[in-house]
Parts: sequence; structure tokens; C-alpha cells
Amino acid sequence: MKRADGSALCVAIVGAGWAGMAAAVRAVELGHDVTVFEAARQLGGRARGLPLTLPDGRELMVDNGQHILIGAYIDCLRLMRSLGVDPGQALLRRPLTLMYPDGSGLALPDWPAPLDAAAGILAARGWSWRDKRALLAAALGWRRAGFVCPPQLSVADLCRALPPRLRAEFIEPLCVSALNTPMAEASAQVFLRVLRDALFGVRGGSNLLLPRVDLGALLPQAAARWLQARGARVLTGQRVAALQWQPGGWAIDGQAFDQVILATSAPHAAQVGMATAPSAPDSIADSLRAWAAGTQGLAHRAITTVYAQAAPPAAGARLLRAPMLALASGPSAPAQFVFERDAIAPPADAPTGLLAFVVSNSAGERDALQAALLAQAQAQLGLALTPLLCVTERRATFACTPGLQRPLARIAPGLLAAGDYIEGPYPATLEGAVRSGLHAAQAIG
Repeated sequence: MKRADGSALCVAIVGAGWAGMAAAVRAVELGHDVTVFEAARQLGGRARGLPLTLPDGRELMVDNGQHILIGAYIDCLRLMRSLGVDPGQALLRRPLTLMYPDGSGLALPDWPAPLDAAAGILAARGWSWRDKRALLAAALGWRRAGFVCPPQLSVADLCRALPPRLRAEFIEPLCVSALNTPMAEASAQVFLRVLRDALFGVRGGSNLLLPRVDLGALLPQAAARWLQARGARVLTGQRVAALQWQPGGWAIDGQAFDQVILATSAPHAAQVGMATAPSAPDSIADSLRAWAAGTQGLAHRAITTVYAQAAPPAAGARLLRAPMLALASGPSAPAQFVFERDAIAPPADAPTGLLAFVVSNSAGERDALQAALLAQAQAQLGLALTPLLCVTERRATFACTPGLQRPLARIAPGLLAAGDYIEGPYPATLEGAVRSGLHAAQAIG
């Protein structure tokens, strides 16, 4: 859509995370004049790179949280390719595994779906034939039902008939990694949607895609280069002080725009909505307040990532039996997964011995959490570790609970929102963020 005189619409995007950059790219593709405002000095929002210095002085870029993608993230992968990022180089692709340090667990072969899931279940180590039959029967039942269930069901309700070992070693880690919400509180309907796309969709949909580069380089920085090459403006260190309604559009710090997309965190977007309402006409003010009130009602969950170093192994050797392992978690063992960074992105020089431990739905004081994690690593991996960096994103995701009414993308005329918390089929994931950004840009006009 263009203005009546044929000129391009001026579009502002507030926030340069994955949703905001996806929105900016699509808006430019649609022919709009785009300006991106980002308060931080770096791009990426809640999925960004961080510097880490090893004890030997080597400097690495790691992530503010160890993220993974899966093969079903079609829009993420398509966007990367359009920006010149080769997923085959930037991501380590492996068939889905939920293996534990002792070798038990699930490992899918690289077969077409759903044969890969069936074969993986039948070959799972440490599960009884009763366990395997129960999981296959449940999966077939979910498929026959079209991966739809009553909205009030939790994942625990959905899986109540499964044997306890399966619930503890398969359903719970899968649920908390995908939804960042324990299965007793997590939406069964969203969980089923993730299972449908990953295990029963396209070939490779369940594949794990482990970033070999930091999350900033994986998409936001490439998007910024692409945008700037096409005349769009990406302004970092540019905090928006005021958003105001004006006839025919909106003003950001006095600069006029036809359309605005708020691609910030949910709490910040809600604050902007409330702060903007008093200066708007009644009808628009009512829309702003209603949207902000609904957004403020979202509960959030934290994720903690601890980077720790073991004694580096000999060249070519590995600390773990796989690049990613599941861990037995509980009150005194907080981490659900561990990643061996050298196995994902081999260093150019000597091994680093760097491991990343992920604590989804994390809570408690940092030092106590880190101490418990180090004891867990010693007990389950036999490794004595030196902690290097502990990063907690307090509002990493929304709590994906049954029947949750998520905010709509449309806030008011000419004002849209994008983010992983916006109404959509996925939980708070990189794919959800990208899809939201693309859809918001498509709705401009």
C-alpha cells in the first residue's frame, strides 16, 4: 500500500530483536520506507550475542541464552536465506535426540516423518516395551484427533496415562524446552501444535539446528546489513521517549510516521500503550488501554544459561557423547540440557572445554542456582567445572498456560505489535517471533 500521492508509507519499527528485524525486512520488501529504533547498542533483543573471555585470554561470542532451532522453523530458515545466511553453514543440523549421559533416551534416525519418530521410539534405550507401546499409542491418538484437544488441558492432563518414566524423561524435558513451562502448567494444545509440526510434518522437521555462530550474527546483524543496503535506517542506542497519535498516523519523538510496529518486549509494549493513551482520541485511547491491560496480564518465566569450563580434552576428543545432552533435573539439579560448544562450533585453535547449561523455567538466587548446577554436572557428567558466565533472562518467555488469551497484533489504527507473545500457534520461540514480525508487516495499510 502507498500514500494517495503514490509515495511509500513511512513505517517505524520500535525494537530490533528477531520480530522487529523480520518486520523491517518484510516492510522493505513491500516497498515501505522503514526506520528501526533500538534502545540497546546491539541488535537481537532477547536472542543476542555476548562476549566471553576464557581464562587463557581467548575471546568468544556466546549467546545470552543457549537457543536451538528445529527443522520445522520454516520462516526463520527462509528469512535467513533471503538475507544471505546459509543455514547449512551457520547451523549444525542433527536428528532429534533426547539422550542422557548414561546413553539412555531417544535418538531419531534421519528418515521421513513420521517414520523417524516411530523408529526412534522403538529403538529408545532404557525404555521398556510397555513404555514404547504407550508412547506410540498416545502419538497415534493425538494424530487421529488432528493434534487438537480441549483448550483447558495441561500437558500433564494430556499425558496422564503415560508411564512415569516417559513423563519424566521425555514429556517433561520436551515440554519445558519448547514452552518454558512445566508440564503441570503448560498448554496441551500448544504442545500438540509443536509436536505436529516437528514430528509429523516435513522431513527433517524435528531436526535440531544448533547455532554455530552467535545469535546476533545468525539473523539480526545480517538483516541490518540487508536493510541498510536498501536505504532503510537501523538506529541503535536510540531509545524512543514518546509515541503520540496524530491525524493520519503517529509521531515518534516528534517524527511523523504513517504506521508504527511495536516490536519490544510485552511489558515495554504495554507501558508504551498506557503512556500513549492520554494524548489520543477517546476511541483510540480505549483501544490502547484495552490492549495494554491484556498484555500486562501475561505472566513470564525466566531462563538461565550458565557457561562453564571443564579441563579441555585432547584435540579431537569430546567431553560429552553428543553435542547436546539431556540431564535429569529436579529441585537440586536445575539444568535440563547441556551443550558442548566445541562440538557445535569447533575452535580454530585449541579446544576450549566450554559447556553451556540451560535452566528453563529458572527461579531462585543466582549463586545458589549456579552451585547446584555445578554439583549436578559433577554427579551426572563426572566433570569438575569452573563457572565463567551466568546469564538470566528474567522475562525470557510468557508462561504458556492452558486457555491463555494472547494479545492481538493490531493495537489501534496504524499501530501494530510484533513479538513472540502475540497471538499465534507457537510458544515463545524464535520462529514465533519471526512469524509475528512478518505478519505485522504484511498487515500494514
